[in-house]
Amino acid sequence: MKLQTQVTLTKAENLIDYNSQLLLLGSCFVENIGDKLDYFKFHTVQNPFGILFHAIAIENLIIRAIHQNEYAENDVFFLNDKWQCYYAHSDLSAVSKEQLLLNLNRGLAQTRKQIEKASHILITLGTAWVYQSKSTGKVVANCHKVPQKEFDKKLLSVKEIEKSLENTIQQINSINKKAQFIFTISPVRHLKDGFVENQVSKAHLLAAIHQVISKGKVNYFPSYEIMMDELRDYRFYAEDMVHPNKTAIQYIWEKFVEVWINKNSTSNMDDVDAIQRALAHKPFNLEAENHQKFLKSLEIKILALQKKLPFIKF
Repeated sequence: MKLQTQVTLTKAENLIDYNSQLLLLGSCFVENIGDKLDYFKFHTVQNPFGILFHAIAIENLIIRAIHQNEYAENDVFFLNDKWQCYYAHSDLSAVSKEQLLLNLNRGLAQTRKQIEKASHILITLGTAWVYQSKSTGKVVANCHKVPQKEFDKKLLSVKEIEKSLENTIQQINSINKKAQFIFTISPVRHLKDGFVENQVSKAHLLAAIHQVISKGKVNYFPSYEIMMDELRDYRFYAEDMVHPNKTAIQYIWEKFVEVWINKNSTSNMDDVDAIQRALAHKPFNLEAENHQKFLKSLEIKILALQKKLPFIKF
């Protein structure tokens, strides 16, 4: 008896290994995958501008980073006791204008540097809904709790998303023609937009990405479909009933490993995992003989791994 339908997965080409350079951009779900890659000590740069929910926010960052168009005073504003920028997540906000500009321009430099050497660029789109500033006509990445009357809410068309993704790819290819693109759609439910509106939004993202795929430019990893069709049960959601829980994230991660991680790297991943678990161990007695033996054994394991992968630090 079969009690579950499973999404068909095919092993990718140009797989990720410990020599790969990864850039991860997009919604909060890309951070779930990014945190896993970081845990296993892959070379990653993850959301230098914080969470970016939609295609235009990512496109704007890429263009600005590639053309080294630094942020200036007219790009930031003061609200709720902090300096903010409409084109970055609140994670970069700061109590001083100078610090915010430093954060923003440091993020631009980091993004540009990683684009230049990236072997794989993973982009996760969360929504097709965007907010357009009434005063400037520009689509923002984050509203920063500015009153909603200052914005027009807009659903990006399939064509608009497709054009934005094409432009992002073109810009990246202008300085790095070898990067492998992996697109995915976040399984996070944007229910604040409404139940129907969330489904329409995801449909627009799916249609746009697959238009781009049809031109042979990107790869698609079905994280959204795995959540919707394999894990179609509320027990796989966090308490907010919106975000995937730890079990779901781990399940989707294992599918990602199956498709995208080189098998030769999995033994190294096992070694990293064993060391990470050991480092997280909390002894009852730091001075105990058994604990000292444990630390010595751990040191030997770390040195053995670093002989194979010298860049790994714990």
